[in-house]
Amino acid sequence: MRRRDMLGHAGRLALWPTLGGVALAARAQSVGISDTRIVLGQSAPFSGASEQLGLQFYLGAQLFFEALNQKGGVQGRRIELRRLDDGDDPDRCAANTRQFLSEGVFALFGYIGTLTSAAALPLATEAKLPFFAPASGAEALRVPFNRYAIHVRASYQDETAAIVRQITGTGIKKIAVFHQNDAYGQAGLEGVARALQAQNLSPVALGTVERHSVDVVKAVDEILAHRPEAIVQIGVYKACAVFVRLARGRGYTGNFYNVSVVGTQALLDELGAMAKGVLVSQVMPFPYTPVTPIASEYLAAVKARPGLVPNHSSMEGYVAAKVFSEATQRAGRNLTREGFIHAVQGLRNLDLGGFPVDFGPNKHTGSRFVEMTLLTEDGRIRR
Repeated sequence: MRRRDMLGHAGRLALWPTLGGVALAARAQSVGISDTRIVLGQSAPFSGASEQLGLQFYLGAQLFFEALNQKGGVQGRRIELRRLDDGDDPDRCAANTRQFLSEGVFALFGYIGTLTSAAALPLATEAKLPFFAPASGAEALRVPFNRYAIHVRASYQDETAAIVRQITGTGIKKIAVFHQNDAYGQAGLEGVARALQAQNLSPVALGTVERHSVDVVKAVDEILAHRPEAIVQIGVYKACAVFVRLARGRGYTGNFYNVSVVGTQALLDELGAMAKGVLVSQVMPFPYTPVTPIASEYLAAVKARPGLVPNHSSMEGYVAAKVFSEATQRAGRNLTREGFIHAVQGLRNLDLGGFPVDFGPNKHTGSRFVEMTLLTEDGRIRR
């Protein structure tokens, strides 16, 4: 989505008010699930450097849920997605999660980021609340196995392994890593290092950027001094875009590789004509052309909403909503949280239309799908 369109939609999203804890506790049963509604809670960045990641996921999920609700919902219940802005701050995310718990939401849905999800997951686990489809591939959220954590997307290890295969397949061995200095960046770095180690290689240089910062000058200096042939970036779109622009300004001509959480469309919008030579791994089907049934379905939903255009982040929200609704449907009219989790575990080899998911009793990561996309200087994203 072009930036002017995305910001317009961001401005129209309203936050849900905080109600008194006593009143919420009294209403918890009716708010979380009733004869007519299933209420979900999403804490995500709707402001700050990662705002487009939260916004697009939310808009994609709403595309599916609204269409489903128009058809009568699931077992006669409409799905309502409430959301609170955490600005990608773990403390705010934890506070939002406590509010959702006091409101008695049925499940937590579509949290964005590693640190924020890590702050929320213990709260969800203690409350025995499904923590569904976080937009993070960190192993720390997946290992050890947690009955209440349900992942739709592939892991960062899956993504970084695909990136390293792509790079080394061309004969390149000198690979540097630029990463965010937090749990997300560390998870990506570990994935790259593990994939390189399997080929008796290691990163030739490392550079870091602090969360919510675009001060990357030192990282550019440190990495370019080692003359890498390719640079893997584990960060969000603003800092990664600044790094690319500075490196290109210094004459660097190698390719840049990013993991999906960078925010592909937002990165492309930030880079403009300097996007040439930037690649991004994707954990969702290609959303721009109807190459798969799920893409056709998604594009039709986007077309029906004037002002929206497709992108990978909203596709992730759309797919997450579709998987959630499928499990809810299978859980039946007598829906409970435990019944929902059991239904998710029964989603074996389910094809959503070119995007298969496979869960099980001890397998709560539904997909290992990864493909590479290329950003172009004329503003396109290509497979």
